[in-house]
Amino acid sequence: MKNEVKVLVVEDNPLVRELLIKGLEPHCELHAFDEGAEALIKAMEDPPDLIISDYKMTGMDGRQLFEKLRAKEKSRTIPFIFMASRGDIEEKLRPLTDGVEDFVIKPFYLKDLVRRAKKVIDRARLEKMSKKASRPGVIQGRLEEMGIMDMLQSLEMGGKNCRLTVQHGGEKVEMFFTGGACKHAVCGKIEGDDAVYKTIAWTEGEWEIDFNTSSDKVTTTRSTQGLLMEGLRLLDEANAAKQEAG
Repeated sequence: MKNEVKVLVVEDNPLVRELLIKGLEPHCELHAFDEGAEALIKAMEDPPDLIISDYKMTGMDGRQLFEKLRAKEKSRTIPFIFMASRGDIEEKLRPLTDGVEDFVIKPFYLKDLVRRAKKVIDRARLEKMSKKASRPGVIQGRLEEMGIMDMLQSLEMGGKNCRLTVQHGGEKVEMFFTGGACKHAVCGKIEGDDAVYKTIAWTEGEWEIDFNTSSDKVTTTRSTQGLLMEGLRLLDEANAAKQEAG
């Protein structure tokens, strides 16, 4: 599944570029460049699903690359993540809101950048799966390939209306999204936040997203991100209790 999503990395520092390659390669088809002109040619020939670019580079810098691609019909919708100093972001890049997914302040932790990039990668993957679905508006997969957190964050970023059904070990949870927010969830007699929390620890099982189905019912009390954060906290508490008992 990772090769369905194409990402371009543009970074003229070879050490940083190598780190980015190692961090991102497991999640996508990656092409790395040390300057903007070559990346521009590649993006024009075969538009990627995401470009992660340094701002300050010799020759064509990141902003010039962004503006040249935005000027072309074929490449104007490519999402960008910029890497730059805090000063450059605030003074030079912050006005570029249309098409910029995120700004990453240098120096950064690789894990943080990969986490931000993966949100865009997962969203693109869902969109591609939706276009290739055997049933219109319905996509299916396994948790081993795409986990609960990735799916919920992708649906939130995409602002989707849908029903997500997750099955694991004989249990089934249905979550209903409106504008990307999980508004209603049910697992047997359990509804709301607690139904969502049950899925956080699931790493195996099957899932289905039906973009043709929604619900007006509201049983959750937190945002999608809030549900994930609280679910992880509860999972950590449960794991700590098991270790103490053991």
